[in-house]
Amino acid sequence: MKFIVSSTQLLKQLQILGGVINNNNTLPILDNFLFELSDKQLKVSASDLETTMSTVIAAEADENGTIAVNARLLLDTLKTFPEQPLTFVVEDNNTIEISSESGKYALAYANGEEFPKAIELESASSTNIKGDILATAISKTIFASGNDDLRPVMSGVFFQFSTENLTFVATDAHKLVKYTRDDVHASEVAEFIMPKKPLNLLKNILSGIEDEITIEYNNSNAKFTIDDTILICRLIDGKYPNYDAVIPKENPNKLTLDRNSFFNSVKRVSIFSSKTTHQIRLKMAGKELNISAEDLDFSNKADERLQCSYEGDDMQIGFNSKFLSEMLANLDCNDILLEMSLPNRAGILTPIDGLEEGEHITMLVMPVMLNG
Repeated sequence: MKFIVSSTQLLKQLQILGGVINNNNTLPILDNFLFELSDKQLKVSASDLETTMSTVIAAEADENGTIAVNARLLLDTLKTFPEQPLTFVVEDNNTIEISSESGKYALAYANGEEFPKAIELESASSTNIKGDILATAISKTIFASGNDDLRPVMSGVFFQFSTENLTFVATDAHKLVKYTRDDVHASEVAEFIMPKKPLNLLKNILSGIEDEITIEYNNSNAKFTIDDTILICRLIDGKYPNYDAVIPKENPNKLTLDRNSFFNSVKRVSIFSSKTTHQIRLKMAGKELNISAEDLDFSNKADERLQCSYEGDDMQIGFNSKFLSEMLANLDCNDILLEMSLPNRAGILTPIDGLEEGEHITMLVMPVMLNG
């Protein structure tokens, strides 16, 4: 078996697929890329049993065949080549020989038949969505998902499809993000929870792709088709919490301010906050917002004033500065609205501008109890 392929094109695709491979695999075969040659096309796959990703690369080939090649060794070798055609020849002594313009390299290969087969989705529903819209939905929500092994449903992003819109939700019980698109809809109602790892892989592939991609899903798996690349992953099993119930509906205290000034102020003041609670205090009175933090253990203290527009009763509320910073970093707008009801109820953060037609973002951050 012999095939010729572009070094840079192969490297580019393998670097994407390499994100699927775990550092410590239970099955040694999963340390490999699966190479399948058929009809003058090279299909390369990577898997960790939960997620399988494959892509098709143009190649000159003389026959069909299947082999598994060590991923780390191949990637490290390809990174050193400038753009050139590489010739791969499968030898009888269980090695594959790579010929470049400067030399020859032989590496052992494994039997491709041992590689786990990709799951076929049975009785699946499907929805089409533009690649960049899905990439935005992932990047706007994934940071808010949790890492608690005891609550696996919160460790992913909740996809909620209806005939009116698509909604994506992530929460770790301290913060919550709900991202909705009214300009995209599904043919039927569906709900599933996507794990973080395949979402990060999708985010990297999809940014800048304006073409429509196809999402197929059933109760246990989801499949994403992006041109010649296919990603299939196992969904998180379980029922997602009723997120709408935790979003306060009555929020009479409304604070409007410049996102960038607020973000920089929160970052600065938080340097002086307690290293365990990361607590900062917001004090609203009239047209002024006072942001302060104190670390009693080290006598560190910071206090800043910001011009703002505020409607409501004078109030003080405490937030974890890490959560607030993450949210502000993930908004692309000039001005934001922070709505509150009481110091012990969640604050609602929404962008005032910078949204596309049909795009809605609601961010919720839980308060922390103020000391003193």
